[in-house]
Amino acid sequence: MRRHSFNSKSASRLRVLRHGCLSGTTNSPVGDLPVYRLVLAFLVCGVGAVHAAEPVPFGPKVEAILNAPEFKRASWGLMVVDAKTGDTLYEKHPDTFFAPASVTKLFSSAAALSTLGKDFTFETPVFARGRITKAGVLHGDLILVASGDLSFGGRNRKDSTELAFENYDHTYANSGLAECKLTKTDPLFALNDLAKQIREAGITDVTGEVMIDDRLFAQTRCSGSGPDVLTAMTVNDNVVDAVVVPADRKGEKAKVELRPVCSTFALDAEVNTADSGSGPMLILTRAGPGQYVLRGSVPAGGKPIVRVIPVDEPTVWARSLFIEALRRAEVKVQAPLLRTQAVNLPEAKEYADLRRVGLFTSATLGEHLKVTLKVSSNLYATALPCLVAAKNRKSTADDGLRLQRQLLKDLGVEPDAMSFGSGAGGSGADFVTPRATIQLLQGLAKRDDWKDYRTWLPNLGVDGTLAESVPGDSPAKGATQAKTGTNVWPDTQNSRPFLRAKSLAGVMTTASGSELYFAVFVNNVPLKGDMTAATVGKTLGKVCEAIHADR
Repeated sequence: MRRHSFNSKSASRLRVLRHGCLSGTTNSPVGDLPVYRLVLAFLVCGVGAVHAAEPVPFGPKVEAILNAPEFKRASWGLMVVDAKTGDTLYEKHPDTFFAPASVTKLFSSAAALSTLGKDFTFETPVFARGRITKAGVLHGDLILVASGDLSFGGRNRKDSTELAFENYDHTYANSGLAECKLTKTDPLFALNDLAKQIREAGITDVTGEVMIDDRLFAQTRCSGSGPDVLTAMTVNDNVVDAVVVPADRKGEKAKVELRPVCSTFALDAEVNTADSGSGPMLILTRAGPGQYVLRGSVPAGGKPIVRVIPVDEPTVWARSLFIEALRRAEVKVQAPLLRTQAVNLPEAKEYADLRRVGLFTSATLGEHLKVTLKVSSNLYATALPCLVAAKNRKSTADDGLRLQRQLLKDLGVEPDAMSFGSGAGGSGADFVTPRATIQLLQGLAKRDDWKDYRTWLPNLGVDGTLAESVPGDSPAKGATQAKTGTNVWPDTQNSRPFLRAKSLAGVMTTASGSELYFAVFVNNVPLKGDMTAATVGKTLGKVCEAIHADR
């Protein structure tokens, strides 16, 4: 692949030039021009003995995409770097802040990986506090100590250590994504396993309380689509799935199934089946704590449609599910299902003196990061700074973000080129430069687990959030592993969606075999007509195709 002949010294001079001779002779800042168009500027200004390099072949193709009329009012940032040499092949506003949306997850996952390591596993124990008789009666309490396990068995496969995911994750089902699907797994797997262990430990009756200790980190709110509340205790991504199955004929009632089923949760569902050519019209409203109403219609003979109902109090809900799991395992529980969290939890040091009667060990952190990045899980990404904080004996997401600054600096990322208020990308403070994003990728590539990390990213045209970003016959299919980002807000005044951010950053192997790091951001795109966030995503796919061709 042909490259610029600029070395680091001449690149520095190029940055000086942007604020030098040309800035005084034109009304447009030179910073608006990509690198390959600045070669002539060097010759005109007579800066040193710099050799004029040929433009990168993909430059004009990329510029044509970026300059399309629909992006007239948008802002673009882009940087492409040769992974082997570190040479910059193309840049546009590389040091300008852009809203990254879920590309933020590259940074929070890197910090968690640096803190815990890819082989880290969550261990969730259950302790018995009290006397256990020979007859199996526990005169006391059962206490489950939440470990911050992101999936808590809900994505475990029966025949694999890999966690299951669908390209369109169920947590996005209310966001209008087509065909969000459920994994073919048991969301109560961990709770059922623990209940079975407790029964096998000889406990048949619990006369005291059943409690969940979720004090590992402070409760926080998620940013972005999906469940709203995060604690150290998570079951089924803190949502109840409502699966609407259309009838075969118009006029018949659609079937609505809940997953998981819990007796403390109620859904009043009345959904009709409409014409086969109609679209789904579903309205979900909250009637009270744990009480929801679902109304609307779905097309006859259509595929099942998923909607998710966020859980108001994850720990309280998990406690009810745990009690029900114990009863299914033939362990009698005297405590009522409906009770808020108990306040007489043991001090941390007291657990050493209690009998452990169950332990659930999760899949590795690497598997959880894979799911986080592949499907862009806002819940999991929000938890990552909390886990960083907990590892360092701190308790809040903000603590974790402050620790993240040094962790990312250690990877070679300029701290002042980042601004993060969340781990998921939905905070108004989340901004980053294209250059900082490239620095992160370069830093990750120096780690021993880089090959693993790269496989955790969505694969262009293959899986995750990049599954449909290029056509099935695209030459670039499978050649790019990158994190996507999307942030859409309602433009109420103009009755249209407003794309605050669409982004993509990762690593690519070009048609000629070169390996590149790239980061591309587009901010502030009014959406109208056939132009949607998905079509802009396909535009970023076209940028990848142009770079991939490299000739």
